[in-house]
Amino acid sequence: MPHAAAVAERSPAVAGGPTAGSDFAPLLRAVKAQGLLDRRIGWYARTIVINAMALVAVGVGMFVLGASWWVLLLAPVLSVLCARTAFIGHDAGHSQISGNRAVGRALGLVHGNLLLGMSSAWWNDKHNRHHANPNHIEKDPDVAADVLVWTSRQAKVRVGFRRWLTRNQAWLFFPLTLLQGVAMKVYGFQDLRRQDPRERVTEGLLLVAHLVGYVTLLLTAMPLGHALAFAAVHQALFGLHLGLAFAPNHKGMEMPDPNGERWGHLRRQVLTSRNIRGGLVTDWFLGGLNYQIEHHLFPSMPRPNLRRAQPVVRAHCAAVGMSYTEAGFLDSYRQVLRHMYEVGEPLRVE
Repeated sequence: MPHAAAVAERSPAVAGGPTAGSDFAPLLRAVKAQGLLDRRIGWYARTIVINAMALVAVGVGMFVLGASWWVLLLAPVLSVLCARTAFIGHDAGHSQISGNRAVGRALGLVHGNLLLGMSSAWWNDKHNRHHANPNHIEKDPDVAADVLVWTSRQAKVRVGFRRWLTRNQAWLFFPLTLLQGVAMKVYGFQDLRRQDPRERVTEGLLLVAHLVGYVTLLLTAMPLGHALAFAAVHQALFGLHLGLAFAPNHKGMEMPDPNGERWGHLRRQVLTSRNIRGGLVTDWFLGGLNYQIEHHLFPSMPRPNLRRAQPVVRAHCAAVGMSYTEAGFLDSYRQVLRHMYEVGEPLRVE
């Protein structure tokens, strides 16, 4: 079964709308002609090996410095490496690394469940639904009302403590992302109930193996006090890093009207997404998700090809008269926070 979000790459006609196929098909042909959908196995092999070696080096460093509070300096380093690990798992879930489903599944289990304690099955289910209908209030789980809300309609029905959260969500956003890493681990365990028995056993055993291994590593490498402080800093900065990578991609962008016309693939993916301008450092820090438009149009495109695809996609959008949104790194967060502030505005003037 093909990756749900990648179907439109092969069958633009399914995107819907009278001109969906004609708008997207020329772009798809141009991208294929340049080989931008071809696998980059060597690039990913190097990335995976380097990331694994760096994780081992940090683990060794934890034992060397464990008796000293200087060991806490390794916590931010580990949080960055864990974000690299999450990006690899993300790419594996999109079949960017390998077209073989079993290989992609194995890579996702290792980099998600085992190394991070985050369920790859939970993530892929949620993420596929997001890719199929980004920013659709009824179909995209990423804009469902939860701790935060994304529309004034969601805000109006908030009561009690959640109402207070919504009033202040723009100010609370970054502090809340410090909990994101732990929250995603919890969601993975909760999702085990949804999974079929065979998947549940594999996912659950690897999640438990991560938890046991993580606690064992901390308690054998350093005293209890150091271990608690290290875990707190590591998990908080890991959540912040993920929040910085995911937040600017869609928040504050257009949201399709559930009762309006159905958007075609090009419109649905481009108008709901925001790219982040920057160079190779930005590409590395955000794991290629700064090319969110290209990633959503071609989810199985290998990460290193996204930068090369950008001029092609931008030119095509200009040719068909479709806006192509880019923002600077800091400005993107300003736009996100402004949107969140405006959503909560009615609750502050009651």
